[in-house]
Amino acid sequence: MVLVDTHCHLDASEFDADRDAVTARARGEGVVRQIIPAVDAAGWPKLRHICATKNAGLHPAYGLHPMYLEAHREEHLCQLRDWIEREHPVAVGECGLDYFVEGLDRDRQAEYFDAQLRLARDFELPVIVHARRAVDAVIAMIRKVGKLRGVVHSYSGSEEQARQLWDLGFMIGLGGPVTYDRANRLRRLASQMPLEHLLLETDAPDQPDAGIRGERNEPARLTTVLSTIAELRGVAPAEVAAATTANAERLFRLPSQSQ
Repeated sequence: MVLVDTHCHLDASEFDADRDAVTARARGEGVVRQIIPAVDAAGWPKLRHICATKNAGLHPAYGLHPMYLEAHREEHLCQLRDWIEREHPVAVGECGLDYFVEGLDRDRQAEYFDAQLRLARDFELPVIVHARRAVDAVIAMIRKVGKLRGVVHSYSGSEEQARQLWDLGFMIGLGGPVTYDRANRLRRLASQMPLEHLLLETDAPDQPDAGIRGERNEPARLTTVLSTIAELRGVAPAEVAAATTANAERLFRLPSQSQ
């Protein structure tokens, strides 16, 4: 099976000591490509360098994450336009809204999110969206800007909110949280949703699956997410793998490697 980890922070410092080994383990499990979204402007050069590794299947996205709001400056949005124009990333992001963390100015979050949505629209790129306790607000902003496509990663909203996102041309990304027995709403969604709207992710080094609770996550664990969703749906893992890989190739305009 050929898999795409559509959300992995391989550039994080947690991988500095063994990044090549992590990538090799992922490839050994069939995770041949990874989408790696940025979180702040300071990290863009490191991300570019990591993704330049020959034949590693690493694809960058550049953006400004809402949780790093204090690090963002207005000029970073102008720099982001330049980076997109020069580097040709597969997406804009990670960007979005976070209403879970206290003290993050919601108006400033919205300003940066709106600007990045407009950049994605201008460059006809998908957008990788963070939406924590803010799915309705994210949907409203996507509607306002219009003519967008993308993914809401680590989805935690309702089935009705998911339908609204699908209607707007967005997919949802599922990762480690779906492997926990008590994640009833998420597991129900995974078992019933149309496969054409689903992407698989790890969000490594964060959000470890139930089998490595409390440990560092890595992209090789994508197979655990895959097998969990396949079991919930009562189908073979190969069916979910083929569909989600095709979805990732279509959304991010990756060359086809499906089997």
